[in-house]
Amino acid sequence: MGREDKSTWKANYFTKLQELLDEYPKCFIVGADNVGSKQMQEIRIALRGKAIVLMGKNTMMRKAIRGHLEKNPDLERLLPNIKQNVGFVFTNEELTEVRDLLLNNKVKAPAKAGAFAPLDVTVPAQNTGMGPEKTSFFQALSIPTKITKGTIEIIQDVHLIK
Repeated sequence: MGREDKSTWKANYFTKLQELLDEYPKCFIVGADNVGSKQMQEIRIALRGKAIVLMGKNTMMRKAIRGHLEKNPDLERLLPNIKQNVGFVFTNEELTEVRDLLLNNKVKAPAKAGAFAPLDVTVPAQNTGMGPEKTSFFQALSIPTKITKGTIEIIQDVHLIK
């Protein structure tokens, strides 16, 4: 069983999005940056029976919504929010209940190069407990240090990420 060709796949996507917009009165737009496939699978499993997650290309989502505006003109408010890596979560349940399920599946992850930090990172002024041979590490990061009782001490708070 092979995969359908691109035009068939697009037509099926449009009909699926149209049906979901008709069937479900409530939907979320969710950001999916830095969400792995395993985490996405766990989210879909957690929402099973309560909500449907639909991801796709932004231009296809916009085109399908524009085609559906005659039936529901309120959907036009969604269009400006469809940018970057987003998807829809359609539901008949209470929005707060579904939002809580989504937030329960939120996982902290290590930083990646080029990613935007959700909050500021500050290294506090304190004794590190590291030996004096590690001073080059702090010098490379331009962190002011001094050696106190055989260990490296950071002299002042340093903002690493703003």
